[in-house]
Amino acid sequence: MSKNKSLPSKFIVKLGKFVWTTMWQIMMSQLAPRSDSGEYIRPESQFRDFISTEADNPYQPEANRYRLYVGLGCPWAHRTLVTRALKGLEDAIAVSLVYPSVDSGIWVLEKPELGCQTLPDLYQLAQPGYKGRCTVPVLWDSKNQTIVNNESAEIIVMLNKFGCGTNSDLDLYPDKLKEQIDRWNDKIYHTVNNGVYRCGFAQTQSAYDRACEELFTTLDEIDRALNTNRYLCGDTVTLADVRLFTTLFRFDIVYHGLFKCNRRRIRDYDNLGAYLRDLYQLPGVAATCDLESIKRDYYGNLFPLNPGGIIPAGPDLTNLDQPHHREKVAANVN
Repeated sequence: MSKNKSLPSKFIVKLGKFVWTTMWQIMMSQLAPRSDSGEYIRPESQFRDFISTEADNPYQPEANRYRLYVGLGCPWAHRTLVTRALKGLEDAIAVSLVYPSVDSGIWVLEKPELGCQTLPDLYQLAQPGYKGRCTVPVLWDSKNQTIVNNESAEIIVMLNKFGCGTNSDLDLYPDKLKEQIDRWNDKIYHTVNNGVYRCGFAQTQSAYDRACEELFTTLDEIDRALNTNRYLCGDTVTLADVRLFTTLFRFDIVYHGLFKCNRRRIRDYDNLGAYLRDLYQLPGVAATCDLESIKRDYYGNLFPLNPGGIIPAGPDLTNLDQPHHREKVAANVN
């Protein structure tokens, strides 16, 4: 090899590694709060009011009063869009889109609204002086000009109870299944929904190893359960399936590679792959899934994980339209 084409010197390599590692740690401390052991800790949502019919509640269920602010790449916001579609609430609850700014690290409104250009502007309108995180989804009350709730797990419960949809008879959180749904939700949130982030945002090897083991242990457990259940809680779709779906949809696209969740793909599982296709093919769900936004938001904006910002060409998702045959599982059980 000629001198001009030789690899960088040992000194340059060591210096570059030191500088990059130091900068990576600084950036990750802002992006992903960590424990002393290097494990990612997700901050709590701050707005936790509810829409209900109680007489003294300021947030009554009314069509065309509430609006969802969502980013199409965000799995937590995606939950609200899936629930909205399944319940047929498209004409009752409006949606405004936001997208992440790669340079400023905030969500920007696709179109200015209410004198706001960014999501932090909206949060300030709702609560002047607010200093917390400005995250999606946001359930906005147009009547009182404020944020009702910014916790996706609670917003989808509210949407399920909203009686203004064209599919209001569908109950995604029935009383008889609540205990079972809640058990799945607790397990799946920690090890799968947030588990993929605990893998991707881990700042020590031990934190990553622990998160990765828990993630795939739970995916294996779910795959076994789906051998005899069409959905997580039987033969009807519930909020537990909605909460799992948005993570599974992103798994092979971004989490498998970018977040180092690469033991297996979802499509490689006997039951999980078909289950994902089943949920994707439910009425209205596919229309909530935006592959290009997901790739752009993750690969293009998570600089510490993908410094080059190169967005991959794949994967091919045409397999999601293939027959799933999950209806046979319910028939065999019955």
